[in-house]
Amino acid sequence: MAEPLRGGLFKEIVSMAVATLVEQKVRSGLTILGVVIGITSIVGITSLIRGLDESLRESISALGSDTIFLTKFSAVSMGSGRELTELIRRPNLTPDDAEALEEQTESLASVNIVLGQGGNPTRERVYYGAEQTKQLNVFGSTANYAEVFNNEVVDGRFFTASETRRRAAVVVLGHTPAQALFPNIDPLGKRVRVGNARYTVIGVLGETPSPGGFNMGQDDFVVMPHTAYQKQFGIRARRMFGGEMRAVMIAAVPHEGVNRDVAIADIERVMRIRHRLRLDEANDFDLLTQDAILGLWDQISGATFLSLVVVSSIALLVGGIGVMAIMTISVTERTREIGTRRAIGAKRKEILWQFLLEAGFLTAVGGVIGIVLGSGLGVVVHFATGFPISLPWWSFALGLGFSAGVGIAFGLFPAIKASNLDPIEALRYE
Repeated sequence: MAEPLRGGLFKEIVSMAVATLVEQKVRSGLTILGVVIGITSIVGITSLIRGLDESLRESISALGSDTIFLTKFSAVSMGSGRELTELIRRPNLTPDDAEALEEQTESLASVNIVLGQGGNPTRERVYYGAEQTKQLNVFGSTANYAEVFNNEVVDGRFFTASETRRRAAVVVLGHTPAQALFPNIDPLGKRVRVGNARYTVIGVLGETPSPGGFNMGQDDFVVMPHTAYQKQFGIRARRMFGGEMRAVMIAAVPHEGVNRDVAIADIERVMRIRHRLRLDEANDFDLLTQDAILGLWDQISGATFLSLVVVSSIALLVGGIGVMAIMTISVTERTREIGTRRAIGAKRKEILWQFLLEAGFLTAVGGVIGIVLGSGLGVVVHFATGFPISLPWWSFALGLGFSAGVGIAFGLFPAIKASNLDPIEALRYE
């Protein structure tokens, strides 16, 4: 007998909640406003962070699981609690370090140096006739740059080791400058000006896939032999906190079949000898792999997501307090109705569930509106800026669950208050 009663009661409560929502539009809107804002924030932020997370993971994965990056210091060191002043005072990496790794290790198939990247990047405009590009990254590298960084040469060729040794004034264009300067003509053999020096275009790199459709400027660069780069720019340095910053990075790839840890140990051995480190001294350089970069990003994205959700939840808390206040007023205004229902046989738990489910229904409506607005916000940002988004189903379930939970949690006090009213006193209430 209890089941039909509950079913009928539930239908009645839903219809009463709908009637309340329709008849008292302003009050209902104020009741769920905070919930709508909170859920909109949570869903919108989730879609953007998830989109960025997936995009960066694709970019990091494209670096190759075996590639080892050698840097003066990195975010991994800073994340481990090292002082920035201490990191800046570390010895700078040099092209000689790359040569030493090539000559003194047996585990590495290729060693690549990149100048002009990192803490003090080199940026210049590239000119051809009356055309010019925006500010682009200018890299100096070795002949195996495209191989190490998984770039495809779609037109022409890359410079050779011989051209690197003799400081040849040649340049390979990324997709962005190639399109900007040579939209309808063949760029090969053309003379362009990078800053104040002239170079011959010998190749064009293909377009790097934009993770999630978001253009992060990954094709906004030109690359030349690192010897030619040094001739024009030197190894750019900047004084900071009593130390010197040079934009030098070395990337190494082990021979096929060689364990990456063996290659890392080989690099450590050579670099520790070159930096004259004692056995009890820690490395004064950083070695990064795909796993380490992903691990660092996991920490950053997790903390960022948690922080933003906490901030967004403040709006839900405010909305919950609004629900409690409005439902408490509603209990007071409907005291005679409660008394009448009790007088004709309604039990306390039925009154309790009536107000509890009414609060849950109202906030669930707010949750649905918030999900629609949050998703719309993410889509608008994506089409306006190209920023990647991701709308997993669980973000909708999370938003709906949060909103209903807020209604039940904050509707509990007024519901208990309503269920505890004495029916005789309630009928006398004016």
